[in-house]
Amino acid sequence: MAVEEFLKQCQQSGDAAYAAFRSLLERLEDPKTRVDSRVFLSDLYSKVGSSDDCFNKYHFRIQDIQLDQCEGYPGRKKLTMMVIPSIFVPEDWSFTFYEGLNRHPDSIFKDKIVAELGCGNGWISIAIAEKWLPEKVYGLDINPRAVKVSWINLYMNSFDEKGQPIYDVEKKTLLDRVEFHESDLLSYCRERDIQLERIVGCIPQILNPNPEAMSKLITENASEEFLHALSNYCALQGFVEDQFGLGLIARAVEEGIAVIKPTGIMIFNMGGRPGQGVCKRLFERRGFRVTRLWQTKAGDTDISALVEIEKNSPHRFEFFMGLSGDEPICARTAWAYGKAGGRISHGLSVYSCQLRQPNQVKVIFEFLKSGFQEISSSLDLSFEDDLVADEKIPFLAYLASILKENSYFPYELPAGCKRFRNLIAGFMKTYHHIPLTSDNVVIFPSRTVAIENALRLFSPRLAIVDEHLTRNLPRKWLTSLAVETAETGLSEDVLTVIDAPRQSDLMVELIKKLKPQVVVTGIAHFESVTSSAFVQLLDATREIGSRLFLDISDHFDLSSLPVTNGVLKYLSGTPLPSHAAILCGLVKNQVYSDLEVAFVISEDEAILKALSKTVEVLEGNTSLISQYYYGHLFHELLAFQLTDRHSHLQRSEKSKSVEVIGFSTSAISVLNNAELSISGDEDSLIHMDVDQWFLPTPSPVKAAIFESFARQNMGEFEIDVTHSIQQFVRSNYGFPIDSNTAFIYSDCLQALFSKLVLCCVHEGGTMCFPAGSNGNHVSAAKFLKANIVSIPTNSEEGFKLTEKTLNKTLETVKNPWVYISGPTINPTGLIYSNKEMENILTACAKFGARVVIDTSFSGLEFDFDGWGGWNLEGFLPKLSSSGNPAFCVSLLGGLSLKLLSGAVEFGFVALNQPLLIDTFHSYPGLSKPHSTEKYAIKKLLALRDQKGGMLDIVKEQIRNLEVRTKRLKEALEKCGWHVLQPCAGVSMMAKPPFLDKTVKLSHSLKDTNSGEKDAGYEVKLNDAAIREAIAKTTGLCINSGSWTGIPGYCRFTVALEESEFELALACLDKFKSIIEAQSSYEGNPFCMQF
Repeated sequence: MAVEEFLKQCQQSGDAAYAAFRSLLERLEDPKTRVDSRVFLSDLYSKVGSSDDCFNKYHFRIQDIQLDQCEGYPGRKKLTMMVIPSIFVPEDWSFTFYEGLNRHPDSIFKDKIVAELGCGNGWISIAIAEKWLPEKVYGLDINPRAVKVSWINLYMNSFDEKGQPIYDVEKKTLLDRVEFHESDLLSYCRERDIQLERIVGCIPQILNPNPEAMSKLITENASEEFLHALSNYCALQGFVEDQFGLGLIARAVEEGIAVIKPTGIMIFNMGGRPGQGVCKRLFERRGFRVTRLWQTKAGDTDISALVEIEKNSPHRFEFFMGLSGDEPICARTAWAYGKAGGRISHGLSVYSCQLRQPNQVKVIFEFLKSGFQEISSSLDLSFEDDLVADEKIPFLAYLASILKENSYFPYELPAGCKRFRNLIAGFMKTYHHIPLTSDNVVIFPSRTVAIENALRLFSPRLAIVDEHLTRNLPRKWLTSLAVETAETGLSEDVLTVIDAPRQSDLMVELIKKLKPQVVVTGIAHFESVTSSAFVQLLDATREIGSRLFLDISDHFDLSSLPVTNGVLKYLSGTPLPSHAAILCGLVKNQVYSDLEVAFVISEDEAILKALSKTVEVLEGNTSLISQYYYGHLFHELLAFQLTDRHSHLQRSEKSKSVEVIGFSTSAISVLNNAELSISGDEDSLIHMDVDQWFLPTPSPVKAAIFESFARQNMGEFEIDVTHSIQQFVRSNYGFPIDSNTAFIYSDCLQALFSKLVLCCVHEGGTMCFPAGSNGNHVSAAKFLKANIVSIPTNSEEGFKLTEKTLNKTLETVKNPWVYISGPTINPTGLIYSNKEMENILTACAKFGARVVIDTSFSGLEFDFDGWGGWNLEGFLPKLSSSGNPAFCVSLLGGLSLKLLSGAVEFGFVALNQPLLIDTFHSYPGLSKPHSTEKYAIKKLLALRDQKGGMLDIVKEQIRNLEVRTKRLKEALEKCGWHVLQPCAGVSMMAKPPFLDKTVKLSHSLKDTNSGEKDAGYEVKLNDAAIREAIAKTTGLCINSGSWTGIPGYCRFTVALEESEFELALACLDKFKSIIEAQSSYEGNPFCMQF
């Protein structure tokens, strides 16, 4: 085709010009016609030049772009480029961008894989390839016509005017280095898993005034107006930065995180209209270090969209009067100034960005992309302190991987996560050369909790406690005046704590004079470097037969270069004596100042087992996420260490045991007889004996957990849960709330109940438990030496508490405290109706009982919408005013089951009686929920009743629980069990048919050379033995009648992971088969192998 004919076609319209050039591109792509086509382009350029007249008349323009004007530049001085009206035309923006790229060293793109976003006519991609010789440049644009024009420009600059290839110093042409592809941002690279080393972009930052236009299907046959808008405007992207017109760049950055290599760099051209701070924050909150390479000013025209944004938000955009102005003005002022004939401008900056922790940031954004995009606006990875960044970013990546990869949170022993305890032991072994294992470590919610639990375990008449550690101990202990009688056989129910100075010589003097049975102390800073003070304390306590708990919290350095610690140095060469234990509260982290976990180290097996059981009885479980956090810090410190690289010091022999105070009588009774967690190979056990949620954790819960840790600078109103909890108890139970109502929170529900029991003991009350109550609560009351009465229940009433039996019991009880589980009853899974509760509370009011209503197992009623609910406010105020003045109702609640999560442990108690509130506060050693937990809880409570969200998920899981209980009922009845059909919650009860049968269990393999098994032992299948028998033979853990308080009736929980539930059903069949096999031996017990 002749040049004149080509121009004649182009003159018709922009679409006709594009069609002509598209045909020319086809000839350029064909090696046979390439030379002639390139010569044709030269002739065309000679004919029309680069004037605006050509652009207006023929709908295209070919022009030269000068690359470098400096002396000595070895490359070509210019590129020849063609543009058409429907693509982005090179202007100040792109030239400023190229100037910014030029400020990088020459090695920035050399041999790198590069992508340019919004390549337009391709001139920057081609210029990068020409100047810096990258391995490959991918020019990407969503406008299909831009891609075609870019290819034409690539051919035009890869060959000279005679159609001959132009080779660089590496004997390659631009055609070898550059490709252009139609791509919505980085979709081309993402879909082909192309890993990039550099991402550059000069993309639109003005919202389209006509948003509907941006939703049209993008094709090369679309109108010129639409394609031009596509290249010059952006649509809403669903990011918080949309309000500033930066949504498209925000999406580009997040897509870039997925495909950029760890050492990669992103370079973006940013209009300064939103303000430089906003522009930089876009990158910084996504984990980038940002450098501003270049800044200039560019003229502005259409800013009406930004004026509209300013009308509806407090943000003010940043413009200047003229190109030389330096005092910013807002969009509204700039618009008015421009309308009046003035020239306005905005800043143009080129930012270079590099991820500070690329692998971890990638994990975080992979998690967000997997269904959690709505919380990306809360993510803030910008840190002024690198130490904070180095701690928080890896943890967020770890948390993201756990939430993404695990459908539920696994069961962990109350003594602490096995992994966490292993990591603590590993840190001690690697950094301090102390040969510990996970069995030497017990986890507590806090240092205060550990101290109080230890003192309750031993219940000494007199304890000396470091004055820095007494603040949160019970007020009663600190005000007792029984010191002078501590050696005269005083009852163990009276515990006196003396606070003492930390300085070792003064502490030792007090120990020798007062002869306490327990000492809890730290070591002064000036004494911590050597072990002499520790040795003095060991010797002093050994001489008088005292237990020693040494707190090293202030000197425990969680770093790769821990400071010298005299206590740990001593333990590297000498075993810890049996009368001593090490206590450490983990509080010195860089990020979450109020997040605490504590651990106790001992080398005495009896102490470790007792402490493990004590924390289970009094606290329940330590926050799982808190253990994950500190566990990750330990893991980071161990990950780069070579195992056993250093030989460990030979430790001296362990000193002989001394006679010291033993466990309290109540502790011994509970620890020996209560049904606590079964220890053993956790992987082989199936837990139907715990009130935990092992079904899939809903996405909103995972999102709330992650967001709570990802946020920075949370306001007090965001973590104040009181209003949300008040609404919750009102709407769910109609619990009356007034100005006297106090809400107290803990991350351990069991701890709240334990404090209520202490209040009962303080008042000289008696805890009254209906037969068929939570066995863990009963054990806690026994441990805390409460007077206990069991209120009879019967099978005809479904083992519910009735007004008749309650009246009969309360007639004989002084100062009764009545425990009621409801509306859903644990362990039966039945429900107290509103009328039944009115009758029960009427009886309690008559006798002036303190009532504790435990709602923590409620909220999962199978007839969710139809069972009726409670409205305590309808009758409780009347009972309170007309009954015995001692009568009051306290509401105990937990949200773990209600929110379908095993990770969000949040408990509350609502108290209405001022005297009781004061008594409760006299026991201050509660493990309080961390601010992240409160943030998550508040968010989830707001979502729980929303249709289409948490409400639908809750209803779905309730249906699942109902199906499960029916399947379990069928399985149990098939095995001959008598089942009490539940109608709510996660637990149910059943009575086995083989009670009182005698069976023989075998012990585990003895540690003998012969490898023979021992003879085993016989047990009768009663409440004391059936749990052990089923666990040893099948691995299934259930609760027996000893736990439920109803002779013969065992308890099963059903909120198990799917495969675990199926295994549990199989275990029931297996145990039935074992019993049947045993029955076939006439008079000979069957030996069940474990």
